Amino acid sequence: MAPVLRVLVVDDSAVVRQGVLSLLQHVPGMVVEVASDPLIAKQKMKSQRPDVILLDLEMPRMDGLTFLRELMREQEPVPVVVCSGLAGPGTETAVRALQEGALEIIPKPQLGVGEFLRESRARLVRSLRDAARARSRLVRRGTPVKEEPERPPPSMLTVTTDRVVAVGASTGGTEALRQLLERMPPDCPGIVIVQHMPEQFTSAFAKRLHQLCRIEVKEAEQGDRVQQGRALIAPGNRHLRVRRTGGHYQVELMDGGRVSGHKPSVDVLFQSVARAAGENAIGVLLTGMGEDGADGLLAMKQAGADTLAQDEASCVVFGMPRAAIQRGAVDEVVSITGMTDAVLRRARRVRVH
Repeated sequence: MAPVLRVLVVDDSAVVRQGVLSLLQHVPGMVVEVASDPLIAKQKMKSQRPDVILLDLEMPRMDGLTFLRELMREQEPVPVVVCSGLAGPGTETAVRALQEGALEIIPKPQLGVGEFLRESRARLVRSLRDAARARSRLVRRGTPVKEEPERPPPSMLTVTTDRVVAVGASTGGTEALRQLLERMPPDCPGIVIVQHMPEQFTSAFAKRLHQLCRIEVKEAEQGDRVQQGRALIAPGNRHLRVRRTGGHYQVELMDGGRVSGHKPSVDVLFQSVARAAGENAIGVLLTGMGEDGADGLLAMKQAGADTLAQDEASCVVFGMPRAAIQRGAVDEVVSITGMTDAVLRRARRVRVH
């Protein structure tokens, strides 16, 4: 028998609480409790700790972001899925929620909430179950993490202009990408990224990272050049490929179906980099659920690229890195705190043709 999954719904709307309760209470193995605000939720958590929380952000007495921040600072953080009208596509609030530790964002309409919940039942169930599986991998925020000693980057990297770093991430990837990119020097190799994220969220996410980093971070546009000191993030619902044009690389955006269950897909990115850059590439697979990116990273390795994967201890979900390791696609397994240094160290090794 599957273990019971305890869900706590924290929302000040009685319509939402009753709607979610009626939708989920008949799901096999799922037990649902409700609370009208975070203070009531705290009291309920003292007697019965939930496995996952479905959280609104706009509530009386304590807002959802503050509650989320407190949850992530606990000794054993509870996984959180945000379902809020404030966290619409492209909003700063949605990006803030992801950076504070939410594992998924489900935008909630201002009108027609009941119909929306009924139509979104399958997504709600999947999101809550996926988040609960990530519970043991959540990192307590505000807690010192044992870091690998950092070596200061050189003032100038000895790299050719045609190096490219391809990065894939999913659940937990927003924080992992922040740690990876914040440490990058202004003359780092060009970086292309697929982060599983809904359409229109990636623009706000890229802008937020751009404010935090020494390099340029932007949502990729058709024909953008991959160049030193720049990171390009695939837009939600568009595949991103890299192609070589003369002596440099450019990105192209594509529609089409899901690949490896996702759009954008890490496999699509990695396989294009394997073809376009070969041994002049570095592949990095970060935290995430499922297997997207594992086959693509293997293609990169077979093409001569250096390949790295985030280690289990620092992953929120070890699924994607584990799948790549099991395929023999990974040269080195690295903690997220040491990933930037590992990328730069390999980038300094000039390939001579």
